[in-house]
Amino acid sequence: MGAYEDALLQLGALAVTGVAQHFTHVTLPDRIARGHLPALLVIPGDYGAGGASWFASRAEGFEASGFSGAASTLTVAVTHLLVTSLAQDGLGLRSHYPRIVTLMDAYFAALAADPLLGGTLREPARVSADPGVVRYISDACYGAAFRHVWVLRC
Repeated sequence: MGAYEDALLQLGALAVTGVAQHFTHVTLPDRIARGHLPALLVIPGDYGAGGASWFASRAEGFEASGFSGAASTLTVAVTHLLVTSLAQDGLGLRSHYPRIVTLMDAYFAALAADPLLGGTLREPARVSADPGVVRYISDACYGAAFRHVWVLRC
């Protein structure tokens, strides 16, 4: 496997307290089932439903750099999607925020314990978080989108 795939698999293995199911880019389900929740899904890139970016800025998505005599690096963006419940379950977003915030704290604690994802990253990930309504395929869900920007060795 290459550096990018190794890092994606390490992210999928991130042990987050309170998360029942983890999906990597290889095991993504066609649909989210209630029995999967809460779940974390590794999605290469920073795209939400319909190809729209999860985040306003798409800078540093895939950016190769290298200098004579220095190590070559690749900067990539990855979305780690936390889904806590399906929006169709009837309760509004406001009632889900306490659980989302608790799981976000657990997520950042797990990431702080392994900031280089098992040594697959050249430097610690830069992570932005967007809690609220998230989309997976065609399903509206409650949770958070974590946008990682990684620097990998080529």
